[in-house]
Amino acid sequence: MVNYRLHWTENGQARTSAVSYGQTSAEARKAELEAEGATGVEIVQVKPGE
Repeated sequence: MVNYRLHWTENGQARTSAVSYGQTSAEARKAELEAEGATGVEIVQVKPGE
């Protein structure tokens, strides 16, 4: 399984997700973050355990 994390900016602060997501979940979380006003939301592939 391929794992993904999210990177985004919120209130001028760089953020990274604390958990890894599958592709579908990462895309859903990206949409949630953008709806909440986060900017520069990126989905980044990571290796398991990273």
